[in-house]
Amino acid sequence: MTAGEGRGGRPTLEMVAARAGVGRGTVSRVVNGSPHVSAQARAAVEAAIAELGYVPNRAARALAADRTDAVALVIPESETRLGAEPYFLDIVRGVSTELADTDMQLLLTLIRTPRERQRLGQHLAARRVDGVLLVSVHENDPLPSLLERLRVPTVLNGRRSEREWMSYVDADNVGGARSAAEHLLGLGRRTVATVTGPLDMYVARCRLDGYTQAMNSAGLGGDTSLVAHGDFTEEGGRAAMRALLERHPGLDAVFAASDVMASGALHVLRQSGRRVPEDVALIGFDDSAVARHADPPLTSVRQPTEEMGRTMARVLLEEIESRNGIRRHVVLSTDLVVRESA
Repeated sequence: MTAGEGRGGRPTLEMVAARAGVGRGTVSRVVNGSPHVSAQARAAVEAAIAELGYVPNRAARALAADRTDAVALVIPESETRLGAEPYFLDIVRGVSTELADTDMQLLLTLIRTPRERQRLGQHLAARRVDGVLLVSVHENDPLPSLLERLRVPTVLNGRRSEREWMSYVDADNVGGARSAAEHLLGLGRRTVATVTGPLDMYVARCRLDGYTQAMNSAGLGGDTSLVAHGDFTEEGGRAAMRALLERHPGLDAVFAASDVMASGALHVLRQSGRRVPEDVALIGFDDSAVARHADPPLTSVRQPTEEMGRTMARVLLEEIESRNGIRRHVVLSTDLVVRESA
């Protein structure tokens, strides 16, 4: 093996430097995108790289830049929930699409137990990833505070409250829910119930707020018995729908805060002999495959879930590159997609 030649005859940084007639440091600066290189030297290095077919060693570059070239997508939910809820899969698709043309590796991490949370904390403290995308944020989840203490660049999917200080990408949940309830009221429905998500999540409280605003504007607010609490699961939607029918057998409309819960509600309505939409109009939230494939197809509030994933990845990459501590808050718009159920 000749001096400066890598194993297997691969060109090395030294060989590029010799061909270009510059120092090793100049080649390194060109490879790492540094602006502190003359145009003449940069052109010589780039020509040498092309002639030799030099491929930079990513691991060495990352080490030199104190980087791992990896980001973690952290979802504090079970595998069952991940597989059953299209929302998570769309987020994963959006994130992976945005990272596809970068050198970043995507590590999917599920957090189901305190031990797994502790292990993630150790992983993060050891700087094994450059940043974190955190999905499904609950109000008292300790992970965001841990990430803040460790100074790990982080972007949340959603918020813990209206006072959120970390970077986040969210949807207009209040406006989307309000448009759903207003649509039901516009159809002439008057006993309009709602199935909420878990209220320790800001997203669920926002969707309840949107529903409440519409009901108050129509002079029909104040009846808390029309509110049943779910958990964003199909079984939660079924249980909530059964409770609503016990309290209000004659209800004529339901807004469920997710398509998955709306699917569970639809099943119970059918079991109880109610026709959708003739007897009970039904609307979900997400505009997922669940809504499109239901029978009848569900009217649903569309949030751009895949675009949320892409935007989260873009914001995180900007934070990793800049390290300036500036937080970004992005809220994407929603739209009501009208189908047969309402």
